[in-house]
This record gives sequence, structure tokens and C-alpha cells, in this order.
Amino acid sequence: MSGKKVSIVGSGNWGSAIAKIIGANVVNLKEFDNEVKMYVYEELVDGKKLTEIINTTHENVKYLPGHKLPENVVAVPDLVNAACDADFLVFVVPHQFVEGICKSLVGKIKSSAVGLSLIKGFEKKEGGGIELISSVIKRNLNIDVCVLMGANIASEVASGKFCETTIGCVDKKNAELLHKLIETDYFRVKVVQDVNTVELCGALKNIVAPAAGFIDGLGYGENTKAAIIRIGLMEMINFIDYFYPKSKVTTYFESCGIADLITTCYGGRNRRLAEQFVITGKSFDELEKELLNGQKLQGPITAEEVNYMLENKQLETKFPLFTAVNRISKKMIKPEELITFIKSHPAVQFFTKKSLKP
Repeated sequence: MSGKKVSIVGSGNWGSAIAKIIGANVVNLKEFDNEVKMYVYEELVDGKKLTEIINTTHENVKYLPGHKLPENVVAVPDLVNAACDADFLVFVVPHQFVEGICKSLVGKIKSSAVGLSLIKGFEKKEGGGIELISSVIKRNLNIDVCVLMGANIASEVASGKFCETTIGCVDKKNAELLHKLIETDYFRVKVVQDVNTVELCGALKNIVAPAAGFIDGLGYGENTKAAIIRIGLMEMINFIDYFYPKSKVTTYFESCGIADLITTCYGGRNRRLAEQFVITGKSFDELEKELLNGQKLQGPITAEEVNYMLENKQLETKFPLFTAVNRISKKMIKPEELITFIKSHPAVQFFTKKSLKP
């Protein structure tokens, strides 16, 4: 009986880092097929196709240079070809592309396939709401979807530096298989059933990170940055508790929660570009093109998506940090107004649904 096939949908720095782990793991696991397909959006690098470079040099020279991929990881430029026979589909693309990718796969994958989303963000819904990315995948493909979030800077994971991650999965059999597929001696995996909270933490921390970057750019120092991180964490918890109740407080203490928030506020691209946003006065679109080498920035767009729902519910003043990040990103207010805005809307306390009145 052949092993389960794994395909990775996406090949940026994080997609390539997770491909390195999965490719190395499957050869030692009887439950899985040895070949791992990785969908690569075809582009030219120094006149050569990126897929050909990856398949000959076993290195993603554009998005994860300096790190060799296992030879059983095969770069495939056709999305359907990469995904059609997979039993496990690992989604790791910028969240704004998920809907289009899923529509391309409708009716062309196994009905029994299981998705694992590493994607952080939301999709806007008509009427002022937002939808989790795992729900977007489920809605389009009608498959079970688990999530993986954690304090995982791609280059450090690819270098084998010890870290942890969190998988949100309800089905015990899938949880066991995913644990085997992902864990290594340096990449420790904890599986929890609180799937929504795991995913929400991964998305919402990308709004707090630009706030930390604004603070760095303004030169406020570590005390102020710590305050911003604390306020951001409370807004994350309040948002999840209000819009997605039944979360477990213990989930915030997993890698997907506080650990990921701290890492992103000190080492992530959202923090770094927010700092440059203040220093240079350039827009996030300009900085993304100049500094990210084709990668996408998630913080400002996630802030806009969350603010879309907060505005509809008349809750913007209850989430002053989230609201300020959105307004600063759009240059509606200046970065210097961040602290003043938060202080003028002191809703940074734990509250219940009953207390959240417009």
C-alpha cells in the first residue's frame, strides 16, 4: 500500500523552509510517499526558470538562498499538476491569493484530501465581515483544513535553529500524521484542538508588529515597545473572545500566541518595514517592492481587513491599536499619533460581549 502524498502550495521563504522539513521527514516515514511536490509560481531568475533552478540545484535561490532542499522535493509550475494527487495539501501563499488558487483547484483534487494552512490573514466578506483563510479553503474545496502557526522565522527554521510551532487540528488521526510529518529534533510541534484561536493569533499578531515597528522608527525605546506588545496582546484576546468565542486561554501560551507575537514584533518583516515607513516616509507598497524581493507584506492589509469589520460593528474605539495601525498605514494619521490615539481611546482592558457596546 503506497504512502500518503504531500504537496506544498507555495514556494516563498516559509514555503521553502517547510518543504525542507517535510522532504527530509517523509523518507523516514512509512505512512508517506517519498516524493513531495511543491507548486512554484514560475518566474525567471537571471534568465532561467525558477523551477528548473530548484530541480537542478535543489535551492530556492530567490526566496530561500543558501539552504539546500532535499532532492525529493520537486518544483512544479502547474498548480493542478502539483496538487491533484495529494492526500495532504500544505497551503503557504500570501493570503490575498488564496481565493484564486482554491478556485483553480475546485474539482481537481482528491475529495479525501486534508489541508494544512500556514497562511496568516483574512478574506473580506460582503456586509462588513471577515472570513478565516482556513474557512476560505474549506468553502471552495470542501475538505478538512488544519492550521499551523508559530514563532517561526523562515530563515531560522531552515537553518535548524531550535523553535516551536502549533498545529490546530480536531481529528486525532490527522493530528498524529501531521505531527509526524512536521516535527524534527529542532522544530517542536504541539497539536491543540482550538483551531480558530491558533489561526487568529497568527493573523492578528501581524497588526501588532507594525505598531512595534512604528515605535522603533520613532525611537521610543524598549519600555514603550513592551507596552505596545502588551496592549496588542490584549486586543488580540478581546477580538478573538468577542468574534470567535470558546477560545481556550491556554492556547495563547503556545507558540502560536505570545511567542509568535514577540518574535514578529522584534524580528519579522512587518516590524522592519514599519520602522522604514517612519524613517523614510515611503508607503508600504513602495517599501514592499524595494525591500522584500517579491515577498508580500501582511500587516497593513490584515489591519485593513480587521478594521473593515470593526467599522461595520462600530467597535473601532474599542480596539485603538488595531485602528491606529490601519490609519497610519493609509497615512490618515501620522506615526507620531500612535500613542496619543491609544491613550485617547483607553479600551485596552479585558471586556466581555456585554460591555462592547458602540
